[in-house]
Amino acid sequence: MNIEQTVSMAVEDLALGSAFTFDELVAVLQRRRGKSLRIVELSDLGQYDGVCAILFMYDSEDLVLHAQTDSVLHRQQFVLHEFAHMILDHGDDDDCLYDDVLLPDIPPSLRRRVLARQDLDCEIEVAAESLADRLAAAIRGSAFAESRYLEIFG
Repeated sequence: MNIEQTVSMAVEDLALGSAFTFDELVAVLQRRRGKSLRIVELSDLGQYDGVCAILFMYDSEDLVLHAQTDSVLHRQQFVLHEFAHMILDHGDDDDCLYDDVLLPDIPPSLRRRVLARQDLDCEIEVAAESLADRLAAAIRGSAFAESRYLEIFG
């Protein structure tokens, strides 16, 4: 299956339709995964290493840490990319392989995701970024639809 098919199926499986809010997406992810989802901005993240966001999947919750940015859209893209990894069920079986010697104190699955974020030759990262783009478009579509509705019907 190609990336476009994978992404389209993932969006369809969310059962949110073609336009939805960020909060609706979070609610679906929490319900599907059976745990809470916390999103936290870290001002130091990315200042020296270029990391935009990191996903931690614990038994009790999922945690997305993201870099600080003045752009709401940029911040949203950081978070949606990590959501995409959850939706696409990317985990320990990543196809992006890196030498375990580079970062021995970081679990392999996290290490691969962090290092691969900049590697758009990696199919997993291309799929996650493509899904994040589709999610962002649906969220923008929802905001536009709501604002047009209010504009027309008051």
